[in-house]
Amino acid sequence: MPESQLVDIKNLTQEELIEFLSGLGKERFRASQIMRWIYGRDVCSFDAMTDLAKALRQELQQRATVSSLQPEAVEESSDGTRKYLFRLDDGQSVETVRIPMEAGRATLCISTQVGCAMGCSFCHTGSFGLVRNLTTAEIVNQVCAARRDGPIQNIVLMGMGEPLDNLENVIKALKIFYLPEGLDFSPRKVTLSTAGLIPQMLDLGRRIKINLAVSLNATTDEVRDRLMPINRRYPLKELMAACRAYPLAPRQKVTFEYILIRDVNDSDQDAKRLVGLLHGIRAKINLIPYNEHPGSPLKAPTARRIEAFQTYLLSRDMIAIRRASKGQDISAACGQLKGKLDGTKSKQTSTS
Repeated sequence: MPESQLVDIKNLTQEELIEFLSGLGKERFRASQIMRWIYGRDVCSFDAMTDLAKALRQELQQRATVSSLQPEAVEESSDGTRKYLFRLDDGQSVETVRIPMEAGRATLCISTQVGCAMGCSFCHTGSFGLVRNLTTAEIVNQVCAARRDGPIQNIVLMGMGEPLDNLENVIKALKIFYLPEGLDFSPRKVTLSTAGLIPQMLDLGRRIKINLAVSLNATTDEVRDRLMPINRRYPLKELMAACRAYPLAPRQKVTFEYILIRDVNDSDQDAKRLVGLLHGIRAKINLIPYNEHPGSPLKAPTARRIEAFQTYLLSRDMIAIRRASKGQDISAACGQLKGKLDGTKSKQTSTS
């Protein structure tokens, strides 16, 4: 069978793998065996799966494959942040960021699309436009590759792309993340960030457990329309209503990401409006100073503005955490490494 027609096992949930094996006349428990080899031991060769009968291994080689990603480039910051650029089979590329946390722990920020259709003005990825969705395997393989550099405690779907714009593949990847025979993550350790696709957001909450983060970044429709064009389709009033309706576990909260941009959304009035906007929502707020990048006119807020904004929120009994920017000495913001390396390749190609 041509390689392009082989079934990539990493595109399959456990239920789909059981169905695939059933079509070969094989028992259900073989799915768990195969997944433990792939995700527990990072094995990509059927020959190495020694508790499978030789005949089954040979049949799998003829009908299936196990994909893998290796980084084409890695940048490492002085603070330990590591950014990977992965080249995909069709020549496209995506980024993944390993972020060191306290006590030797690590969070992995993964991508869900090549490029992004949301067009947010503060995000470098938006300048590429949307090229395509990642497959389930391409989402999962980012985690598999990063784990070779050490354990990962948390996963955040906050890299390139809008996860809810690729909902079906994202949900399949989450099932593999959570499966004990898969990557064995607790849903409490996985967070999805959305720009605010309301129907998909509510669908996600009905279908699978996950921490929800909403990229908010403005307290008026006028400003959010400019920063995030999706707001023209789903304005703040509708978005806040959807957040109130999102199903939460007893101690769970919706995280609101608020990128502070100088003289755009960092005023005292913005802080006051934010408190009113989140009324009645079990919320916590991540304040993120804007990460400046070449070609963008937007500027980072001053330290005094950040402190004043946070202080006001805390004084109103809001949970407001300032997220320190990591990897500022490398291409850490979404799309920067891709833009730098792929842009260089394009220039070399055009001059050769």
